[in-house]
Amino acid sequence: MKATAALTEEHHVIEQVRNTMELAVNQLESGEPVSPEFFISATDFMRGFADGCHHQKEEGVLFKHMGEQGMGMQGCPLGVMLAEHEAGRQYTRALLSAAEALKAGDASANRKVIMSSRSYIALLRCTSTKRITSSFPWQTR
Repeated sequence: MKATAALTEEHHVIEQVRNTMELAVNQLESGEPVSPEFFISATDFMRGFADGCHHQKEEGVLFKHMGEQGMGMQGCPLGVMLAEHEAGRQYTRALLSAAEALKAGDASANRKVIMSSRSYIALLRCTSTKRITSSFPWQTR
């Protein structure tokens, strides 16, 4: 299996969690109860697998290789992808903070959970599509 095929498979796993997060945030937004623990667990997964494992492979191996092949680390596309990873880290921190506040009984954190989730989901949808349709196929040329 090529390294990019493994990264693509990892993106599909991340997409499954993203889709589940979207279902949960839709429920929360419609007034249905969703345990804050769900969002805490989702951020644990995203921090451990998506960022701790998957992004480390992209940043430490794929992006490095792409840079060696002539793509600059600043600007497009590598600088943008690195910035997207950092934005994901920020969204994850915001979501975790909001979910922990909601768990502690802060009802106002409900809106923050929804907004942080929506922002993170939108980022994941955009970056996943971009990697699978552009970045990874570029590596197979």
